[in-house]
Amino acid sequence: MHPPVVRALRSDKAEQCAALHAASFAHSWSAAEFEALLSSKAAVGSAAVDSRADALRGFALSRIAADEAEVLTIAVHSAFRNRGIGRALLTDNLSRLAASHVQSLFLEVERANLAAIALYARMGFHEVGQRRGYYQKPDGSTAAALVLRKDLA
Repeated sequence: MHPPVVRALRSDKAEQCAALHAASFAHSWSAAEFEALLSSKAAVGSAAVDSRADALRGFALSRIAADEAEVLTIAVHSAFRNRGIGRALLTDNLSRLAASHVQSLFLEVERANLAAIALYARMGFHEVGQRRGYYQKPDGSTAAALVLRKDLA
């Protein structure tokens, strides 16, 4: 395996995004949904791509609204987790958002996702709210989300 290179996420990776998202989340998005998001001028995406095979190893996708943005999703292939790829993707995405004059960034994360919460805390995010029953689990139960914010300005 070769270390991935982080670059802009483009719509030509929509199918790979959908496959990786399906492997990472109980309720995933289709390739058409990714293509629509990635084709939007409001979308900002970062991709971790295998430097030789051009295969997607992870991605971060955000959407800008005025001077704020929301991280829509971050996914890293299971074979590449715990190698700093999530942090590299988020760092790249933050840089792209700052270059677009975004002042504040928001995201939701499942309360039980301790690894992601720790990453976000290291990256300067802080809790500003909660959403009860936000995530639907495969068994039909729901899980609360923490709402996190990071000021970029």
